[in-house]
Amino acid sequence: MNCRINELRDKQVVSVKDGAVLGYVSDVELDIQSGNLVSIVIPGRNRGLGLLGREEDTIIPWENIEVIGNDTILVNFEFVTQSHKKQNFKIGFFG
Repeated sequence: MNCRINELRDKQVVSVKDGAVLGYVSDVELDIQSGNLVSIVIPGRNRGLGLLGREEDTIIPWENIEVIGNDTILVNFEFVTQSHKKQNFKIGFFG
Protein backbone atom coordinates (compact mmCIF):
# COMPACT_ATOMS: atom_id res chain seq x y z
CA MET A 1 0.00 0.00 0.00
CA ASN A 2 1.29 3.44 -0.87
CA CYS A 3 0.46 6.68 0.90
CA ARG A 4 1.32 10.23 -0.05
CA ILE A 5 2.80 12.58 2.52
CA ASN A 6 -0.15 14.92 2.04
CA GLU A 7 -2.51 12.08 3.00
CA LEU A 8 -0.60 11.54 6.26
CA ARG A 9 -1.48 15.09 7.35
CA ASP A 10 -5.18 14.15 7.51
CA LYS A 11 -4.57 11.21 9.85
CA GLN A 12 -5.03 11.36 13.60
CA VAL A 13 -2.18 9.84 15.65
CA VAL A 14 -3.24 7.68 18.61
CA SER A 15 -1.07 5.92 21.19
CA VAL A 16 -1.84 2.21 21.60
CA LYS A 17 -0.38 2.31 25.13
CA ASP A 18 -2.97 4.61 26.68
CA GLY A 19 -5.36 5.55 23.87
CA ALA A 20 -4.29 9.20 23.99
CA VAL A 21 -4.82 11.27 20.88
CA LEU A 22 -1.44 12.83 20.15
CA GLY A 23 -2.59 15.07 17.30
CA TYR A 24 -2.21 15.13 13.55
CA VAL A 25 0.92 14.69 11.45
CA SER A 26 2.38 18.07 10.48
CA ASP A 27 5.64 16.92 8.91
CA VAL A 28 7.80 13.89 8.21
CA GLU A 29 11.53 13.26 8.34
CA LEU A 30 13.10 11.43 5.42
CA ASP A 31 16.51 9.87 5.01
CA ILE A 32 17.46 11.43 1.70
CA GLN A 33 20.24 8.88 1.12
CA SER A 34 17.93 5.85 1.26
CA GLY A 35 14.58 7.55 0.61
CA ASN A 36 13.09 5.97 3.75
CA LEU A 37 10.67 7.63 6.11
CA VAL A 38 12.48 8.09 9.42
CA SER A 39 9.80 9.65 11.63
CA ILE A 40 6.57 11.60 11.75
CA VAL A 41 6.27 14.98 13.48
CA ILE A 42 3.28 16.15 15.50
CA PRO A 43 3.18 19.87 16.32
CA GLY A 44 3.39 20.94 19.95
CA ARG A 45 0.25 22.12 21.68
CA ASN A 46 -0.46 25.82 22.02
CA ARG A 47 0.26 27.47 25.35
CA GLY A 48 -1.94 30.28 26.56
CA LEU A 49 -4.27 30.24 23.55
CA GLY A 50 -1.21 30.43 21.32
CA LEU A 51 -0.12 33.75 22.76
CA LEU A 52 2.70 32.12 24.74
CA GLY A 53 3.97 30.03 21.85
CA ARG A 54 3.68 26.29 21.83
CA GLU A 55 5.29 23.22 23.29
CA GLU A 56 8.00 21.31 21.46
CA ASP A 57 7.05 19.10 18.54
CA THR A 58 6.65 15.38 19.19
CA ILE A 59 8.82 13.22 16.95
CA ILE A 60 7.74 9.60 16.60
CA PRO A 61 10.32 7.26 15.03
CA TRP A 62 9.21 4.92 12.25
CA GLU A 63 9.93 1.92 14.50
CA ASN A 64 7.16 3.09 16.85
CA ILE A 65 4.48 3.21 14.16
CA GLU A 66 2.29 0.12 14.51
CA VAL A 67 -0.45 0.64 11.89
CA ILE A 68 -1.30 3.28 9.32
CA GLY A 69 -5.02 3.06 8.70
CA ASN A 70 -7.45 5.04 6.57
CA ASP A 71 -8.07 7.73 9.21
CA THR A 72 -5.69 6.92 12.06
CA ILE A 73 -2.06 6.12 12.73
CA LEU A 74 -1.54 3.87 15.75
CA VAL A 75 1.80 4.32 17.46
CA ASN A 76 3.57 2.55 20.30
CA PHE A 77 4.40 5.79 22.02
CA GLU A 78 3.47 7.38 25.31
CA PHE A 79 3.00 11.12 25.22
CA VAL A 80 4.75 12.68 28.20
CA THR A 81 3.29 15.98 29.28
CA GLN A 82 5.55 18.59 30.74
CA SER A 83 4.24 19.24 34.21
CA HIS A 84 4.75 22.68 35.60
CA LYS A 85 7.81 22.53 37.76
CA LYS A 86 7.45 24.20 41.11
CA GLN A 87 10.05 26.80 41.67
CA ASN A 88 11.25 27.64 45.13
CA PHE A 89 11.41 31.35 45.58
CA LYS A 90 13.45 32.72 48.44
CA ILE A 91 12.32 35.81 50.21
CA GLY A 92 14.86 38.11 51.73
CA PHE A 93 18.50 38.75 51.09
CA PHE A 94 19.98 35.82 53.00
CA GLY A 95 17.86 33.10 51.78
